[in-house]
Amino acid sequence: MHEEFLCHVTAYGICGGRRVGVPLGTYRAPTLPLAMWWLRDRASWIAERLDPRPGNPHFPERAIAPVADTVPDVPGALRDWCGDTERQEQVAEELADGKLVRLITRDDTTEYEFLAESVDALRMQRTRASRAALVPHP
Repeated sequence: MHEEFLCHVTAYGICGGRRVGVPLGTYRAPTLPLAMWWLRDRASWIAERLDPRPGNPHFPERAIAPVADTVPDVPGALRDWCGDTERQEQVAEELADGKLVRLITRDDTTEYEFLAESVDALRMQRTRASRAALVPHP
């Protein structure tokens, strides 16, 4: 039943004393496997930009500096999720059941939110809400 999925990635941070969200990508996946592929691809893409692999020829020597062990490892968490097939299967099952999936990781300055949901589930929720609005109250 749930054959199409909306996927979003947003970074949240504080700017001028207010919480601000910056969209990092949106994808309307025609299948569950493509939704999962896109979430993994975005997680990997963000991890590589936050923490490029040593020896990457696109960065000059000493352009990247290590951080303290106390800093939350967002790139590591994203790479771990990309490599964890069991956790990905759980996400896929929840999406297939029509549930909203929300994955979050954060460091000192930024929160990264991955959202995915079934287009069919959204339509059913809207239909229920509009029907409820049509029912007269005594």
